[in-house]
Amino acid sequence: MTIVDGPPSAAVEPPPGGPPPPDDGARTSWLYSAVIAVITLAVVLVMAGLVALAFVALVRDEPADSSAVSSQLDVSLTEFSIGGELTAPAGDVTLNVVNAGAIEHNLAIRELGVQTRNVTSRGVDTLTVTDVAPGTYHVYCTIPGHEQSGMSAELTITDGPVAADQSAAAADGMAGMDHGDATAEEMDRMMIESMLAFPAETEGIGNQLLEPEILADGTKKFTLVAEVIPWEVSPGEIVDAWAYNGQVPGPQIRVDVGDNVQVELTNNTPMSTDIHWHGIHTPNDQDGVSPYTQDPIEPGQTYTYEFVAEDPAIGMYHAHLHSQTSVVNGMFAAFMIGENPIPRGETISGVQIPADVEPVFEKPMVLNDAGTIGLSLNGKSFPATEPIVMNKGDWGVIHYYNEGLTAHPMHLHQFPQLVYAKDGIPLDHPYWADTINVAPGERYSVLFQADTAGTWVYHCHILTHVERSTGMFGMVTAIVVNDPDA
Repeated sequence: MTIVDGPPSAAVEPPPGGPPPPDDGARTSWLYSAVIAVITLAVVLVMAGLVALAFVALVRDEPADSSAVSSQLDVSLTEFSIGGELTAPAGDVTLNVVNAGAIEHNLAIRELGVQTRNVTSRGVDTLTVTDVAPGTYHVYCTIPGHEQSGMSAELTITDGPVAADQSAAAADGMAGMDHGDATAEEMDRMMIESMLAFPAETEGIGNQLLEPEILADGTKKFTLVAEVIPWEVSPGEIVDAWAYNGQVPGPQIRVDVGDNVQVELTNNTPMSTDIHWHGIHTPNDQDGVSPYTQDPIEPGQTYTYEFVAEDPAIGMYHAHLHSQTSVVNGMFAAFMIGENPIPRGETISGVQIPADVEPVFEKPMVLNDAGTIGLSLNGKSFPATEPIVMNKGDWGVIHYYNEGLTAHPMHLHQFPQLVYAKDGIPLDHPYWADTINVAPGERYSVLFQADTAGTWVYHCHILTHVERSTGMFGMVTAIVVNDPDA
């Protein structure tokens, strides 16, 4: 019961469309009703949003047809393996990639031509591909040396739902994918066996000296044919290489200062090409950078370069057009002009170089780390790399050429290397080193003496470029020093 002070009043009707009369009790009632109405509307909107989200989730989880399937896979990258969920049904697939390792990695799908960015340690990235058909796809890290060191796996796309046991098996495979279920003893055995297989024979030898045809005016003419060939990188590992004259590296060209040089190239590769004379002084129209200095040499065409070898050089030649395919897959070679200026008779850091020193060999060592050739020395991967055989007391010269995509610190056991030229330019101050870091495009010339008998390992000192859980591979060779008096 409401107690009212004074006689009750008749109900007052508000004017049509107007506000309620200015009665305190009526005003309070109206404000209360308005607040309740606003709260009710908010609740309705929230509930509608939740229903909509639930509906979207239902549609995503329960697609009407297989073409609408969208899968999320968690993938982990470490040194050096790829693990995680690697099985999904056909449709749209998103790979949620985390770098659980200590150095930079990425993830690529070879058959689809897609990859993540380079991901730093503890970083993440996603890779989404649409309408992926059933099949097996190769996933790997594109950073040089990482795939060969174990960062390679298979992404399986099924034509139906993924069974629970398949998904669990994929997740369980995250750990140790670089060596599977091998025990420590088994990995010991594989490593020793791989090392004892050196040197192994394979088909094909690169870096062969190319003899010129001497034309009537004395011009030295060299004939090259570029084509895709089968190339045995290591025993049983045959790849499609892009090669000059059927070899990787291509044939060495050596001329004297002042020679008129002519190089005739026939292009039998599937793409247009050219030749750039890296570190060689030429006229601009002979620099080999199409379309700036020449027209591209199309498949089936022949093109001739001609220039005078004006200056001494430790140069190289390689394709420039489509180099991301042709060069990394084998179209590279050494080009030398004139005499090599060894610092005879000089004393360097207390070591006297004999005035009459005559190296028993002068070899290009072409480094690569990418493409179908992969981690290699002169186109071969250990145990198929060529050993260097010397007698005790002999001197030798190596010219490092880096035609790869990353630097390689080349380490020679036992014998210090005298670095006397950089990119073919003699150094005013040669220096001794046991490890020389050679960046892409660089050349270093070194002299050393084999003063101790034995088999001495010679390798890139990025250790994953030379060893993996299944054994030694890649950028390793050896210098075998014989003692004739022993």
